[in-house]
Amino acid sequence: MAEAEALVDLQMAASVVALAHIFPQEAHPFPRDDVLGRWRAELADPDVAVLVSIDEAGVMTGFGARRHAELLHFGTAPATWGSGLASDLHDALLATWPSGTGRLRLRVFRDNHRARRFWEKHGWEPTGESTRSPFEPRPLLLTYERRRRASGQANESVSG
Repeated sequence: MAEAEALVDLQMAASVVALAHIFPQEAHPFPRDDVLGRWRAELADPDVAVLVSIDEAGVMTGFGARRHAELLHFGTAPATWGSGLASDLHDALLATWPSGTGRLRLRVFRDNHRARRFWEKHGWEPTGESTRSPFEPRPLLLTYERRRRASGQANESVSG
């Protein structure tokens, strides 16, 4: 499954840079095989929707994946950071949710301040719930949600 390989390659490239302070590679290298297995299972799951962005040269530059009301994966290539691609991909992914989905949820590492700023800028709010990552050193994940109006459109207001 070449798509799973491309997805994990991009996720690894972004994660190693963005999460180096959470997962120092010398002590906790990116769990490529585990993440690849997860992507393969999710790509085979009819309840998982995956959206990818591709540049003019046909290179994958970003991805988002969701199941039901949960955003499972989201990321862009480090070379695109600051370009607006992540915001465009976010909006495109939001548009894939069925109109009856009232509350959307995601989890983000507590110490991934850049990502938390991104989600909050885009109308996601922390719920106060937390879990631990299954990957060592098992850092804390915070749950965020975004409520949608009855019409199915995501709320545009940003708190804070």
